[in-house]
Amino acid sequence: MAKSNAQRQADYRVRHFKDEGKGKRLNLVLDLHAKCALERLAFCYGVTQREILDGLLRQAEGDVADRASQLPNGLSDYYEKHRRLAQEFVTP
Repeated sequence: MAKSNAQRQADYRVRHFKDEGKGKRLNLVLDLHAKCALERLAFCYGVTQREILDGLLRQAEGDVADRASQLPNGLSDYYEKHRRLAQEFVTP
């Protein structure tokens, strides 16, 4: 007997969130140009779109942590979400 959509989705979630509870679901809509860039980057490097996003976010966070660490209590404020830095590349 064929599985229902709900059963297939449940199986998918079990397979993809079994990383010791480290996986979190993200549901969003991207600008068309950002989505195309994500697809091209993933294809270019031969990885998944998720891996591209993970890498870009880790790199961006490393850059921000470096900037924050140069300020008094900057790093601890950053990790506790008490500090905002100027948005140099983030666009509305």
